[in-house]
Amino acid sequence: MTDRRIRRFLALAVVTLAVSVAAPFDSSTGDSLRAAQGGIQGAQPIQPPSPLSTSAAKPMRVYIRGGLKTHAAGQHDYPQYLADWSKVLTERGAVVDGSLHFPTPAEIANTDVMVMYKGDAGAMTAEEKATLEAYLKRGGGLVSFHDTLCGPDPDYYSTIVGGAKKHGQVNYTLEADIPYTIADTTDPIMQGMSNFTIKDEAFFLMTWAKSPAIKVLATATMAATPSAKGHEGEVVPQIWTYERTIDGGQQPYRAFVWMQGHNYANFADPRIQPMLLRGIAWAGKHPVDALMTVKPARGRRGGA
Repeated sequence: MTDRRIRRFLALAVVTLAVSVAAPFDSSTGDSLRAAQGGIQGAQPIQPPSPLSTSAAKPMRVYIRGGLKTHAAGQHDYPQYLADWSKVLTERGAVVDGSLHFPTPAEIANTDVMVMYKGDAGAMTAEEKATLEAYLKRGGGLVSFHDTLCGPDPDYYSTIVGGAKKHGQVNYTLEADIPYTIADTTDPIMQGMSNFTIKDEAFFLMTWAKSPAIKVLATATMAATPSAKGHEGEVVPQIWTYERTIDGGQQPYRAFVWMQGHNYANFADPRIQPMLLRGIAWAGKHPVDALMTVKPARGRRGGA
């Protein structure tokens, strides 16, 4: 090779090297040459995957707080709910734990939402209150059914779930028609729902949280029963949500309340159950439809 050709070859090598070094690094492809040359014509840039949100990436963790059964057969069956809905929620991809006692801090350390179906749940020891408040301070969710709302201090408990009933007060319709009027058909928890009536029990002398106030999802007119005498015809919220940041809290927590559940069969009512599933998911800060689909059983093989 002549001296002239050697000098030309070296000059081209230097220019090529300079372009390669000067080209900005394309972090989405790792190809600096493509960036320098404007990319390969017709090629689509490779985009980094979007990080999944915590709620979408992880299964919902649910703790069911039940209690000992009270009332007649088919009513207030808290242990049966724990058994049945552990299966209902697990089939839909949730990780479920629960008990018939107030949970320890360790039992709800990783819980997204605590589902409570236990009479007079507002009655708590100082230690239990501290456990619950620590859970709420980190944003853990609550779901309350029927007389879970009851307790000795409704002024306090109303600030936890939005509304509370005084224990021992004659404050119920007993078994009666509950004619729901959907107050907010646009709320995702109530999607597809219209007015309907079930047979159950409602409370009317409620202590309501004021700051913040509840968001009413459905109301009902109180039936004329002997125990509700003087309150017949009153319109009272029966389904609601409540969001609050507790003093010292890191983030807001969510509560979803369905006042019914006196008659246990209503938990399986096809007009009710989808709403409860959406309410649980909402309170756990997951997409409201996260529990609507039964998942294939892990480890199950095809065939009969």
